[in-house]
Amino acid sequence: MQWIKKHRRHLIILVLTALFAVFLYRYNQIDRIGLYDTEGKTFEKARVVEILKDNETESGNQIGNQTVELELLTGDYKGNTVEAVSSSSYLYGAHCEEGMKVIAEVNESDDSLYVTVYSYDRTWMLYAIVALFLVTLCIIGGRQGFNSAVALVFTFVCIVFLFLPMIYRGISPILAAVVVAVLTTFVTMYLIAGISSKSVTSMIGTIAGVGISAVLAVLFGRLTGISGYNVPDIEQLQYVGQMTEVKIGELLYAGILISTLGAVMDVAMSVASTINEIHFRNPDLNRKELFTSGIRVGKDMMGTMSNTLILAFTGSSINTLVFMYVYGYSARQITNMYSIGIEIIQGIASTMGVILTVPFVSAICAWHLKTECSKHRTVSENSGQKAGYPAGGSC
Repeated sequence: MQWIKKHRRHLIILVLTALFAVFLYRYNQIDRIGLYDTEGKTFEKARVVEILKDNETESGNQIGNQTVELELLTGDYKGNTVEAVSSSSYLYGAHCEEGMKVIAEVNESDDSLYVTVYSYDRTWMLYAIVALFLVTLCIIGGRQGFNSAVALVFTFVCIVFLFLPMIYRGISPILAAVVVAVLTTFVTMYLIAGISSKSVTSMIGTIAGVGISAVLAVLFGRLTGISGYNVPDIEQLQYVGQMTEVKIGELLYAGILISTLGAVMDVAMSVASTINEIHFRNPDLNRKELFTSGIRVGKDMMGTMSNTLILAFTGSSINTLVFMYVYGYSARQITNMYSIGIEIIQGIASTMGVILTVPFVSAICAWHLKTECSKHRTVSENSGQKAGYPAGGSC
C-alpha cells in the first residue's frame, strides 16, 4: 500500500496511457475506400545484384532507364532474383549501383512479376536521424529534454492516429484540430511543468492563441474571397471529398491551426514562466506590475517568433517565389494569386495569434498569482498564524 501511494501519480499516468492506446487502436479500425487499385502491388526491400543495362552517357549524364537485377529481401518473393527497371527521374527511381539497397515496387499479375525501382532505401537512415534528434534532446535537456521528447512523440501519435482518422470519419477538420490542440497542449504542459500556476495559465493562453489564429484565418479568407477550395491539387482533393466523407473545404484552416500550435505554445509557456519567476523573486509586485513585466518580456518574443513564422511559411513556398522572380510576374498578378494569398493569410493569422497570446497570458497569469496570494494570506490570518507567504516564496 505504501508503494502504491508513493507511485500513485505514475500509476495513474500509466493507466491513462494504456486506455488512450486502446482507444486509438479501436478508433483506427477503419475500412478505408480504395481510391486506386493496389491489388497485387507491394513495396519491398531489395538489393541491386547486377547492372544489366546502364543509362549513363560518356559525359556522366543519365538518360532513360536502367535495367538491373534485384534480390528481393522482403515479401512473398523474398530471396528471388528478378529483373527490374529503374528510372532516372528526380522523384522516382534511383541511379543503381551494385550492392545498393533500394525499395522495389512489385506488381503481380497472372503469375508474372513486373518490378520497378521506386527509390533508394533510406528507411533506417531516417530512423537514425530521428533517433539522433531525440537522443540529443534528452542529453542536453536532461529530464526536461526527455519529457519534451515524450511530448513530441505524443503529438505525432495524436496527429497520425487521432487527427487523420477523425477527418476521414467525416468530423470537421477544424474541430479535429481543436481537439488535438487541446489534448497535446495539456499533455505537453503537464510533462514540462506539472500541474502548476504557469502550466495552467500556459494551457489557457495556448488554446486562446490558437483559437484566435483560426478565427482570424477564416475571417481573412472571407474578406479576400479565398477558401479551402483554392489550394493546390484541389482536383485530387475534390475526388477524395467525393469518394470519402472528408470535408475538403476546412483542411486549409485546420492546417493553419495545427501549424500555429507550436509557436503559440512556446510563447505562452515562456511568458508564464517568466512572470512566475519574477513573482517568486519579488512577491510584493501587484497585478499591474506583473502584467507589465510579462508584456515587456513578450515584446522581444513577438519580434523573433513573428519572424520565425513568416519565414517558415515563406520557406514552404520558396519554389513559387523563384518562379515569380524568374518569369517576372507583375505586382498586381502576384498579389492576386491564390497561392500567395493563402501564404499571407497563414503567416499573418498565425503571427497575430502569437502576438495576442502575450497580453492574454500576462493578464491571466498575473491575476492568478495574486489571487492565490490573497487566498494564502486569508488562510494564514484566519488560522491565527502570522500573515506571510507560503513555503518557497511564491507569494
